[in-house]
Amino acid sequence: MGTGKSTVARQLSAKLGIDCLDTDKMVEARSGRTVRELFNELGENAFRDLESDVLNECLSRQSASVVAGAGGIVVRESNRALINDARRRHAIVVVWLHATTEVLASRTAKGGHRPLLDDDRVGTLARLAAERADYYSEVSDIVVDVSNRSVESTVALLVSAIEEGLREEGGNNE
Repeated sequence: MGTGKSTVARQLSAKLGIDCLDTDKMVEARSGRTVRELFNELGENAFRDLESDVLNECLSRQSASVVAGAGGIVVRESNRALINDARRRHAIVVVWLHATTEVLASRTAKGGHRPLLDDDRVGTLARLAAERADYYSEVSDIVVDVSNRSVESTVALLVSAIEEGLREEGGNNE
């Protein structure tokens, strides 16, 4: 939360000329509820179930796209298996955007759409980062610290990395 993944995904998809899929927005559209409403009315497990369905849908698409996966999408082992399977079968590139707890706390200070941060934003962000780091490492091809990096710089770095990867694979852009 707060790394800028939705913004980076939108700009990256525009640069690459492909669709952008945001799992939180897809969950909200499918359920007719905001993430906060889902958490409050149905609980985190219901949200995670919908999130898993949406992830499966994103990874099953035939066309190229940039997917902004919600920060907790890696918590479920089945989701990590889906991601890793897609990495092997379709040569997708998974990017882990991370930042210091202080930066994330500052970026998430406004807006009320992050129910996990209601009680102790800084403490929760630190705990989540520690709990999820191994999961992110398991599924990531590229790791970018966005603590002191602009969105534009992050997108440029990713475009270069993706293009370089395609050249190394002999120009195959699937």
